[in-house]
Amino acid sequence: MLQKILRDLGLPFRVLKLCGGDISFTSALTFDFEVYSIAQQKWLEVSSVSNFESYQANRLKLRFKDEDKKTRLCHSLNGSSLALPRIMAAIIENYQDANGINIPEVLIPYCGFDKI
Repeated sequence: MLQKILRDLGLPFRVLKLCGGDISFTSALTFDFEVYSIAQQKWLEVSSVSNFESYQANRLKLRFKDEDKKTRLCHSLNGSSLALPRIMAAIIENYQDANGINIPEVLIPYCGFDKI
């Protein structure tokens, strides 16, 4: 879903699968979504999605019964949405021209205008 939003906005982005040394001990797997900042000339994280397997569920005592009626721990995901300030900065940087800032086509119906 995040990839679709970034594609629809027309922003240059990448998805990184983090190595074990870059994730918390509670996470089994983490992906970072990054958008390129022209002004800073580097990739900036705009979202992170992690699989915590049963770590969080164990602390919450969050369980379910499977088809065999056996009680099992749930697995949980943790995902932030997009960091709005960085997305706004990326839109401004990527859609700016000599006459102002063009609004991404996907947002025009919501804005009611196509240029700032």
